[in-house]
Amino acid sequence: MVLRVGDSRSPDAAQALEQLCRAYWFPLNAFARREGCGPEDAQHLTHEVFSRLLEKDYLQTADPNRGRFCSFLLASFKNRMANERRDAARLKRGGGATVFSLDAWSLEERYVLEPAHELTPDRVFERQWADTLLARTLGRLEAEYADRALPFEDLKGFLVGAKGSAPFAEVAARLGVGEGAL
Repeated sequence: MVLRVGDSRSPDAAQALEQLCRAYWFPLNAFARREGCGPEDAQHLTHEVFSRLLEKDYLQTADPNRGRFCSFLLASFKNRMANERRDAARLKRGGGATVFSLDAWSLEERYVLEPAHELTPDRVFERQWADTLLARTLGRLEAEYADRALPFEDLKGFLVGAKGSAPFAEVAARLGVGEGAL
């Protein structure tokens, strides 16, 4: 996805950019909140990091051999936070920025639901990124599985280890298939 965003000739670069921003927006926002930023400052910092990525064309020079994008993005975010704290000056937004909707109101609602714990901001970021990745993967799998004979919802609990899931043999019997087929 990062490489598609960086390829300005790609017809789906804009869509890939939106997907990339949506995937990383909440984990970065949660990181900033855990570092002590308020909701508005966290949104501002997250916006600034994405703006700089685009402004400086960092995505056009992305190289998988140089490391994980996730690590690069978090390091960039930490640097931006340090610069904001040091300078205590805000850059004006806008001016040639790519516009996309992120439903900002849901960021605060999601953050408030985060459990109170002693996890470091780094661990919160990693956990939120993993949750986002898992949700996207399950969504893709569900879409791919839509035309199959067995309902995805009955199988999903086995993939994610959901508590309270019916035993394997019971689900197979209910669906009228053998355990091997299930």
